Amino acid sequence: MELSTRDRMILDFERSWWKLPGPKEAAIREQLGISAGSYYRILNLVVDDPEAEAYDPLVVRRLRRTREQRRRSRYESRYADPRTR
Repeated sequence: MELSTRDRMILDFERSWWKLPGPKEAAIREQLGISAGSYYRILNLVVDDPEAEAYDPLVVRRLRRTREQRRRSRYESRYADPRTR
């Protein structure tokens, strides 16, 4: 199944949001017309779509790595030695 226009717009935004003035959340609202929470929910789903990787492999792989690093960090902090806290 082909990526929707919305999904392509989200990947395009993620590729270049840092060039926009102001905070990312404000740019999401202004450029895409959705809340930051909705944006991140959709982005998390889009990143798992093989069509997204075909559309923009660099962005998708970067987002997957970042997501995995965050998951690993949360997991490791949860099971860290309580004496080191």
